[in-house]
Amino acid sequence: MANNGPSWDGLLKWSLSHSDGASPSRPLSEEDRQWFMEAMQGHTIDSISRMKQISQIMKMPDHLLESQGVTTEDLEGMLDELQEHVESIDLANDLHSIGGLVPLLSYLKNSNAKIRAKAADVLATVVQNNPRSQQLVMEANGFEPLLTNFITDHDIRVRTKALGAISSLIRHNQQGITAFRLANGYAGLREALVSDTVRFQRKALNLIHYLLQESNSDCRIVRDLGFPRIMIHLASNQDLEVREFALRGLLELSREESERNLDRADVNLRQLLEERTRRIIAMSEEDLYAAREERELVDILWTVCYDEPSLLRERGLVYLPCDDEMAPDVVRDRFEPPLRAWAARRGDDMNEPPVPLLLGPAQ
Repeated sequence: MANNGPSWDGLLKWSLSHSDGASPSRPLSEEDRQWFMEAMQGHTIDSISRMKQISQIMKMPDHLLESQGVTTEDLEGMLDELQEHVESIDLANDLHSIGGLVPLLSYLKNSNAKIRAKAADVLATVVQNNPRSQQLVMEANGFEPLLTNFITDHDIRVRTKALGAISSLIRHNQQGITAFRLANGYAGLREALVSDTVRFQRKALNLIHYLLQESNSDCRIVRDLGFPRIMIHLASNQDLEVREFALRGLLELSREESERNLDRADVNLRQLLEERTRRIIAMSEEDLYAAREERELVDILWTVCYDEPSLLRERGLVYLPCDDEMAPDVVRDRFEPPLRAWAARRGDDMNEPPVPLLLGPAQ
């Protein structure tokens, strides 16, 4: 960021002095109000100015940048800075108006894998819980290069970052969800699940769970593509988050017995739940606390599938005294940007009625 920006130390001290509760609140003096507004306006102007400069650099052809001695590391650092700016939902929405969105999308096709990955990472920040920027990216045909990178890129980091950006782009965005179905995005998710990269698997399982919650019809898609067998396998993964996300997906599939999205008589499913139960029973107290969500998921799945209490419930291991502390999901919710979360909820209210379910041909 520019060196001539506002005094953030001074701004922090001023903010704390007015919000620490140590002294009764008082009306702002005109001098304080003017100082505060100038500081914030100065930061906004500085950020917009810097974003314009970065946008101009992104428009420059590679050979020109190389002739000026600009390295890949320099470009990565520049994109890091842009990402800091667009964490503000207002500045994220300004990116298009100042001419920076299209050049950022072009970086998704950069010859350097590091730049492609970082561009997707920045784009994920731009559209996260941001209906306006989601719409702008869709209108600028930003979905297509993201999907291409997710499905076909040779670099696993690029594929993972592209999937992260797609996940942020289509959440609470019916147009994006429809585009994902039409492009046979579920086939790409299946490939991600069978990869040997944990981070890629996590992101895929997380998006699958969201999509299944959004539409019961999608449960039929994942059933027909063989997802249950893959998720049963992943539910015994060494990575706790992979196990939890896989169990969440299986639970969503099990909710409507009449749809037969999950074969409750599958011997592999029963063996999985029995094996996870044995491992949970053998856990130390510390590991039991870390596996709180897994304990609950295994218990619910067993009850839903077999209509009887689980062994975990009989042993008193579903809910423990230490569970009165903050649960993992609560922790994650606390770190969700409030303004972005509000924007997402507002976007839900503005969504059009669901469109008919379509699934495009395999790529």
